[in-house]
Amino acid sequence: MLEGKIVIINRLGLHARAAAKLVKTAERFESRILITNEDGSLTVNAKSILSVLTLAAWRGKTLRLSAEGPDEESAFTTVLRLFESGFGEE
Repeated sequence: MLEGKIVIINRLGLHARAAAKLVKTAERFESRILITNEDGSLTVNAKSILSVLTLAAWRGKTLRLSAEGPDEESAFTTVLRLFESGFGEE
């Protein structure tokens, strides 16, 4: 399992369009991809848009990303890059 911190950098946070990009990206992988609030109070499946939206992640918020499965390295790196790119919004 790979795990690391991610920070929301795009101006609008993890809004509907960004969440949709995340889900579409995560669905490409067989691995289980989870995102957790910094305090650990909520963990969601990155392949479910409704779950992702419940994070209510605004700009500057820190989350934890984890990936586990046969293609975990690729999944982790790709999702991490999506967050680092600001979901292509900036």
